[in-house]
Amino acid sequence: MDYLQMIESMTPDIYRNLKQAVEIGKWPDGTVLTEQQRENALQAIIAWGEKHLPAGERVGYIDKGHKGGDQCDDPGPEPLNWKQ
Repeated sequence: MDYLQMIESMTPDIYRNLKQAVEIGKWPDGTVLTEQQRENALQAIIAWGEKHLPAGERVGYIDKGHKGGDQCDDPGPEPLNWKQ
């Protein structure tokens, strides 16, 4: 099974278990994740999330808000007028 097939075969339960393992640094049985396991699990949950979750629910999502209009509320400083 290649990587993409593995991601496709992941269930939501597997996703949640991998995500929790990365968050707490342990497998459900209490065994500590190695650095390689943490990296692999994180890559898998990111890849699975990209395919199956809306943007706001994905790992690493940052809500940047929405622009209210075409102009800022603060027009900024007045331009300088140089006198000679």
